Amino acid sequence: MAAEPKVPLLEGRRGATPAQTIGNIVVSIVGTGVLGLPYAFRTAGWLAGALGVAGAGAATFYCMLLLLDCRDKLREQEAEVEEHGHQHRCCNYTYGDLGEKCFGRVGRCFTEATIILSQTGGTVAYLVFIGQNVSSVFAAEGGRGPSPLSPAAVVLALLLPVQAALSFIRSLPSLAHFSILADACTVLAVATVVKQDAQLLAARGGQPFAGRAAVAGPWGVAFACGCAVFCFEGFCMTLALEASMSDRSRFRPVLLQAIAGVTVVYVCFGACGYLAYGDATKDIITLNLPSNWSTAAVKVVLCIALALTFPIMMHPIHEIVEARLLAPGGWLRKHIGGGALERAALHASRVAVVAALSAAACFVPAFGSFASFVGSTVCALLSFVLPALFHLRVAGAGAGSARRAVDWGVLLFGLAFAAHGLYAAVARRP
Repeated sequence: MAAEPKVPLLEGRRGATPAQTIGNIVVSIVGTGVLGLPYAFRTAGWLAGALGVAGAGAATFYCMLLLLDCRDKLREQEAEVEEHGHQHRCCNYTYGDLGEKCFGRVGRCFTEATIILSQTGGTVAYLVFIGQNVSSVFAAEGGRGPSPLSPAAVVLALLLPVQAALSFIRSLPSLAHFSILADACTVLAVATVVKQDAQLLAARGGQPFAGRAAVAGPWGVAFACGCAVFCFEGFCMTLALEASMSDRSRFRPVLLQAIAGVTVVYVCFGACGYLAYGDATKDIITLNLPSNWSTAAVKVVLCIALALTFPIMMHPIHEIVEARLLAPGGWLRKHIGGGALERAALHASRVAVVAALSAAACFVPAFGSFASFVGSTVCALLSFVLPALFHLRVAGAGAGSARRAVDWGVLLFGLAFAAHGLYAAVARRP
């Protein structure tokens, strides 16, 4: 089914150094979701939001270790079988490989389908983010009042033609440098927001917590956790990142340093944004920035970088669609058979997928709510439920009772969290 991302950005000839691996982890995790964290803190309260984000970071790190433990246990089992000459050992595993080893073909299909759903949610979030920011730029230039371009108009009139054209690019290496550009622009946007936050907090006369709720209720905490899980979007890169290191034995402490650092940044950024703007905090914090040329330039550059990165997000989705079309007995094999018409049909399928996701983005009411929904559902399945389930299947018999209890706790929490996310979306509760 889908191809998982396998090539970290930074890697030497003999593998990535610890410093390069930290960079790869940060690039894999940090995305536009960070700009929605202040709104999550507004919904949960500054204290509850901080605890929610910290808890999500800790749980994500633990479940990343579960994936590594599963891979190590499977390697040990295959080494034992190989000694008797029955099977060749697999060197590197993907997330889908673990699913197949644990639950057969059904496990692979479910795991990779969940990855595709997560990827689809991320691409739609990208479109919503760009649409709302570009719309706000036109409103800023036109003065007070509504923007002449709605977010839906931005997506359909501006983004759809560009993304349809970019979807014809099939080579990921030719697009990889745009990912670094997008992360650099995200850092620029975060720095701009932090600067504005510092000015507003200084103007509050040394009372940053005055009028700011510490805990806004249990539903708000769940909302913040959903946004935080969405922000740790590089979970599926865990095995590839570990495999890219020159000294794999050092990956776990390196991973701990990276996750801890990112979590601290997330907590500080989300809390400062909420403390600065209070109840006026918007679901994308860049929309709170003053209407001037410098902030408009930051938004435009950020949106351009994200638009150029969009084809990378779409790549796994295009692969699964094309694999189904080209499979023996698939539609293309039955009705076209190859040649120029087949290539044209594949291009048309890419345009159709981009158009469908663009249409879906037009119906998303708000970036923050959608990010929390994706984080609470499919991302929770990927980040919590499947790792715990795989670990119980592979290593449960040899693990201690305390370890099994923790795994069951993570599994049940992930299922409850996903159920709540689905319920909250249906009930339209934050």
